[in-house]
Formats: sequence, C-alpha cells, structure tokens
Amino acid sequence: MAAYGNRQGIVFRRQRPGCQQCLYNPLQRIFFSFLLLILMLMMAGCATEGTTQKEPTCPAIRYLIGSGSTFDYPLFSKMFREYLKVPCGLTVNYHAVGSGTGINDLLQQRVDFAASDSPLSDQQLALSKWGNVLHIPVTLGIIAMTYNLPGLAGPLKLTGPLIAEIYLGHITSWDDPALTAINPRLKLPHLPIVVVHRTDGSGTTDIFTQYLADVSRTWKTTIGSGITVSWPQGKGGSGNAATANLVKQTPGALGYNEMTYVVANFLPYALIENKAGRYLEPSLDAARAATNVSEIPTDMRLYIVNEDDKDAYPISGFSWVLVYQDQPDAQKGQALAHLLWWMLHDGQQYATALIYASLPPSVVTKGEQQIKKMRCGPKLTQCE
Repeated sequence: MAAYGNRQGIVFRRQRPGCQQCLYNPLQRIFFSFLLLILMLMMAGCATEGTTQKEPTCPAIRYLIGSGSTFDYPLFSKMFREYLKVPCGLTVNYHAVGSGTGINDLLQQRVDFAASDSPLSDQQLALSKWGNVLHIPVTLGIIAMTYNLPGLAGPLKLTGPLIAEIYLGHITSWDDPALTAINPRLKLPHLPIVVVHRTDGSGTTDIFTQYLADVSRTWKTTIGSGITVSWPQGKGGSGNAATANLVKQTPGALGYNEMTYVVANFLPYALIENKAGRYLEPSLDAARAATNVSEIPTDMRLYIVNEDDKDAYPISGFSWVLVYQDQPDAQKGQALAHLLWWMLHDGQQYATALIYASLPPSVVTKGEQQIKKMRCGPKLTQCE
C-alpha cells in the first residue's frame, strides 16, 4: 500500500494494483448478493408462517368441580396438581365423598363431573334430566382383602366362596376348618373374624359385591351387589381411609380396600384364588390381565371381576369420570374435554407409583372415542 496525504494532514491508503484481499471482485459481489437474497427470503418465510399459524386458545374458565370416588383420590390429587402446570391447565376442586354421592351430585348438576368405580345402571341413566352421561375410563385399580392377625407367619390364602361365607356370617372364627384346610402352613388363631365394610355409597363396594355375587349363588340371591347393600354383619366405615383404619385397629378384622390405602397403612393382604385356580397377589400386572376380556362395550360400562385369564387378579375394576355428553356452556365443555384427554394420556404416567394400573392402549382408544362424543355450546358442536 502506498500512502498519501491531503492538505489537512489526513492519511489515506491507496490499493496497489493486484491486491485481491481488500476489494471484492465481480464474482465475489455476485456470490454475496445471492446469499443475501436467500437469507431475506428465508426471513420473509418465517415471518409469514408466524402470522398465519393459529395460536392455541385456552378455555376462559379457570376451575372445575368434581366429586365421587375415594378409590381415585390419591391418583387424582397427583394428577390435578400436575395439570396446573400444563398449557391450558386449571384448578380442579375434587371432593372424595364416595362414588354414590358423586353420581348423585352429577345428576343434580352440583358438579361438573363425577368419578365412580361403579358404572351407571340403565335405571340411573334414565334419571338424568340433562341428557346422556358418558363414561371416560381414567384408571384401573385393585381391591385387596386386608386382615389383622398379629404374629401370622406368612400370607393368608382366601377363595371367593370362603370370603362370601365369612361376610354372610357363616364362618366366624379364623381357625375354622375351611380356612385351615387351604392354609396348612399357617397357625391360624382361635379368634373371632370381625368383618369390615363400607357404609357410604361406594364403587369399591360395588366391585367387591359384584365379585361375591359371581362366586357365590347364596350371596347373589340374598344380598346382591351395588354401591350399597344390606350387610348381614360387621363394622362399617365411610370411605377407603376409614375402613383401612378400622382393619388396622381391630384384631381379627377382615376388610376390602383399594390398594393405595393398603400400602399407606402397612396392612397385610391375602392371596386370592382366581378363576384358573391360582392364588394371586393384588398386583398391577394381574389387574391389567383382568382387562383381557372378549369384548369391551362401546359405552365402557363393564365389570372385570373373576375373569378367565389365568393371570387375572379376580377383584379388579375400572374407574371412570362421568360427564354429560352435551355441554351447553362451551367454555366449560372445552375445559372438561381438555382435562379428560390429558388424564387419558399424559396423566397415566402418575398411576404406577401410586399403585394404580395404567390403562391398556385398547382402553385408551375407547376412552378417546367417548371424549370425541362430547358436544359444546348452544349449537352442540364437537368440543375442541
């Protein structure tokens, strides 16, 4: 480079002939112009995409109210805490008052949804003044037979007919020959059996009594099944927590409880003989095996007690969220549909840690079909 100055003393540098590092040649100018054009087009495309892409809209309401199953309460507590963190999440106020009260609350429109371990009967559906009620499966649970026999050396074995005989009051002592015959390695005490049962309208009771009616003709014809029955004997408590506590506090007690409450109270549970003659623990895999039925009805109303699968635990059951198919309040209907879709999919990840079985894919598909039946707004179009 050669330097020269002007009259003000400012120094400039002049390009020497042949220098290729300081000035662009024509080919370089064309290349960089073409590159700049491509960048401008890409930025314009992004801007256009950003303006035309539809942003997700969330329902305007910020809370929903539900009531029902105590069976579901531990799982729902976790699910609803997590749902607050997701896009369009909201507060869900859930009252664990038992399936029977939840169903009544829904039929009286006191709540936005009910949770029940008992499907609605045709007679209950006929009582609805506001249209069809949909059953959305949300979890799969296990009912364990819990007992209080201090010092017992190993797990107790029970059969369905023997459980029915105990609850009927025909077997009254733990050392009854019928019990010792199937528990030869256990030293069963000469202690009165204290039967524990629910006093509230309970889906857990419905599953349990459906099972007893299936395995005992005497139970079926004299007591029957349902969310409430006329118990021949025993101590009663309202809710799973109350009956678990009764078993824990009462020597000689025998009760039925949802598995989460069993674990929380450190209660021993019996091995139950299934239809294939196998004595099984109330495990999650055994509960899933109970869903291997020949056909699941479209409306999802079914029991899965005493099923044929050799690996099926015999006292298992679904739990459902119950909602009206027609939701005149579009915002509330959309909020319910969003919540139920999340519970059916993302919410299932919280089941196993709380001793619930996540829903099998075939049941999830059936649940999706139910949610898609929900209709929102004055024109009752499909809820989005």
